[in-house]
Amino acid sequence: MSTFQEFSETNRSKNWSDIISHAFDLYKGIFLYGILAMIIYFGVSMVLQPVTGFSSQTLSDEIISADGDFGDIDVWSVPGFRLYYGLSGILSLLLAPLYVGILYLANRYHYNQPLRVNDLFIGYRQNFVNIVIYTLISTVIVAISFALCFLPAFFVMPLFLLGYPILLFENASFTDAISKSFKIAKDNYGTFLLVSFIGFLISIAGILLCGIGVIASFPFYMTVMYAAYCAFCGAPRQLGLNA
Repeated sequence: MSTFQEFSETNRSKNWSDIISHAFDLYKGIFLYGILAMIIYFGVSMVLQPVTGFSSQTLSDEIISADGDFGDIDVWSVPGFRLYYGLSGILSLLLAPLYVGILYLANRYHYNQPLRVNDLFIGYRQNFVNIVIYTLISTVIVAISFALCFLPAFFVMPLFLLGYPILLFENASFTDAISKSFKIAKDNYGTFLLVSFIGFLISIAGILLCGIGVIASFPFYMTVMYAAYCAFCGAPRQLGLNA
């Protein structure tokens, strides 16, 4: 278990553009590990299809045959979809620690430490239960926000921006992570809204440019979380690190 006992002074710029710029600098150094995390995520997800009997091609054919009339599509009647949907939800929770691993790699890169593939899995060794519970709560809240006409989600997402860094670097409970993230975001909401919105757009750019490109772009949002954490809480120093 890694211990973070000290934090650098919070003298980094709290300007949204500087936070995004810092995130870009970090991601240039760890993007290969971010891609690896996404390959693991999507790879395991793909295994679920033959296991559950669900075929995404069947669903695609249903959508195409609807010819724009989506009201008549009953996705729950697609063979294997119910089981696939349920297992996918559980899988998303169990793979959430990979996101925390990207944060840990960003911190090591920040201090010019060597990066290791094993670092990607720190979330399974440290604070695993709280990471999973936090992921469940935040996912449900954001999903409900998206369901309420999509737009409200963009105003909710900034409140969770610091949750994962707090869970990892402060070894906090999921309740403390939510509480502290909400408080800091609320006090600096304009900055957090811009950082979250721009970071999200960049992260999903892979879908817009080339569907599979999301594997390379999505992990960027995690470096945005880390850069924001450095700006408002300080960069965490690992035990024994002289920096």
